[in-house]
Amino acid sequence: MSIRRILTVDNAADLAVLKKISTPVEAVTDDLRRLMDDMLETMYDAPGIGLAAVQVGEPIRLIVMDLAREGEEPAPRYFINPEILSTSEETQGYEEGCLSVPDYYDDVERPSKVTLRYQNYQGETVVDEAEGMYAVCIQHEMDHLEGVLFIDHLSRLRRDRAITKVKKARRAA
Repeated sequence: MSIRRILTVDNAADLAVLKKISTPVEAVTDDLRRLMDDMLETMYDAPGIGLAAVQVGEPIRLIVMDLAREGEEPAPRYFINPEILSTSEETQGYEEGCLSVPDYYDDVERPSKVTLRYQNYQGETVVDEAEGMYAVCIQHEMDHLEGVLFIDHLSRLRRDRAITKVKKARRAA
């Protein structure tokens, strides 16, 4: 396994990749599993709780996630070709952050529950209900697959402010 570079919004070339719509995964292969393992290691190193393949420069429909809290046993999850089948009418606001928009957090309103279908690490099809943090995280990561960042849900002023903050922080580093 290896740690990959996470693309960020302050780099024009990275942003162009982040805005791409990801293509479906054709088959669950050993190469794909190696990518999932690398992504998980990258996410843990960052640290984060979710990572889409496009964030490491691979615009395919693949997400890794681990919502275990500090001190809990890791609980990695893998989502290949995920799709949302239904959403609740009820919404919830949650302060989100993103490894591609480092050190910036803002509130985003999303459906509080979703039903999704995806393939797991073994390639088996799974239908699952998500609510709470799981629902927020899967919707956030699935946005990446459509070329959407969480800051795209914000007003133009707040989105510009986020990008400026990331650029300043990167220059200072």
